[in-house]
Amino acid sequence: MPEGVRTGLSGTAATRPDQSIETRQSWVAAGLTLGLLSVSYGSPLLAIVGLKPISTDLGATRQMVALAGALTWVGTGLGGILMGQVAERLGVRFTTMFGAVMIAIGLSISASGNIWAILIGHAVFVGLLGNGSLYPPLLVYVTRWFDRRRGTALALISSGQYIAGIVWPTIFEHAMASHGWRLTMQVFAGILVVTVPIIAFFLKPSPVAPEAATDWKTGERRDVLGLRPNLALAIICAAGFCCCIPMSIPQGHLVAFCTDIGIPAAQGAAMLSVLQGSAFVSRVFWGWLADRIGGLQTVLAGSLCQALAISAFLTTQDEVGLFTIAAIYGLGFSGIIPAYVVAIRQLFPSAEASWRVPSILFVSMSGMAVGSWLAGALYDHFGFYAPAFATGVVFNIANLALVGFLVLRQRRQVQLRPALA
Repeated sequence: MPEGVRTGLSGTAATRPDQSIETRQSWVAAGLTLGLLSVSYGSPLLAIVGLKPISTDLGATRQMVALAGALTWVGTGLGGILMGQVAERLGVRFTTMFGAVMIAIGLSISASGNIWAILIGHAVFVGLLGNGSLYPPLLVYVTRWFDRRRGTALALISSGQYIAGIVWPTIFEHAMASHGWRLTMQVFAGILVVTVPIIAFFLKPSPVAPEAATDWKTGERRDVLGLRPNLALAIICAAGFCCCIPMSIPQGHLVAFCTDIGIPAAQGAAMLSVLQGSAFVSRVFWGWLADRIGGLQTVLAGSLCQALAISAFLTTQDEVGLFTIAAIYGLGFSGIIPAYVVAIRQLFPSAEASWRVPSILFVSMSGMAVGSWLAGALYDHFGFYAPAFATGVVFNIANLALVGFLVLRQRRQVQLRPALA
């Protein structure tokens, strides 16, 4: 056994307080997780790309089909809280394989019935039991492999969402045009069942690291940014909810928006891929920034960029202009969610990560759900998307106010420490 490494009670390697837990195996774990999320995150995109054909085929409103995608986000967040505890006991390999099977079942149910089958299939199986078993537990899993470059690692694995956004929309659009949305869902279900368990088989238990000096002893009263811990978490969650409403609108409705203004669906799918592609490219930068200035400050910077970009969707319906705005939007919002996770890990003990991280993800994904559904509801009422984008701007401003409040408290604490020392 290498010097400085001991075995914890769980049988996994633990390190001395003065030794970093990061090794080559840490990056292997991150790479495997990136591959898993690049596949699994194709599942929510099926309802997004198929928004118009599914609505037409079933005679349903866009609001109802968008609700399926919304419920997927809510289910993923809620499932993360539940399956995070399961992963603590049975391991992330089990939850990942279980989640892949559940997503496949959910897509098969969605492809076999009416709008209610789609809602149940996406909410319960694709979201709650499926992606809820993958994304939140895998985020916590990877944070335990890193202590120095945690932000960079989280940015890397979260890019799986954008790799999925680059690869799958165009494939889905062509498949649905040629073979229909039902068969496309069924084929992708088969792809998931085969690929995800193979990758998950290579996941190893994460190392057991000692608590940092900033962690607290059991039973000790503690504050976070001068607030009670749960109050601080509640404010962070509220900020996450507000920023994810505008975050979801272009991602969930961009293809439909393009076809409404005369841009072909293929171009709309390509525009969505550009958005996700630019998010993928910039996410490494946001992770690097979070490692240097902290999670909350990175959230604030990313949210400001997102607010400016979503406002720009109100200014043009030109195809070239929209491609440009989509690229800029992707650059802005991509680092926000990983930065929230970095902030939670910086502010709270590692032992609480298995429920605090899924909690912020649940509330944030609920914001994604509300934003996606609300945009569809506003479209059904007004007949165009401008009110939806304007609503996103309002929620983004609320997010900036909440995160700005926390950043100011954090800076005040840093300034007070030398005086109290």
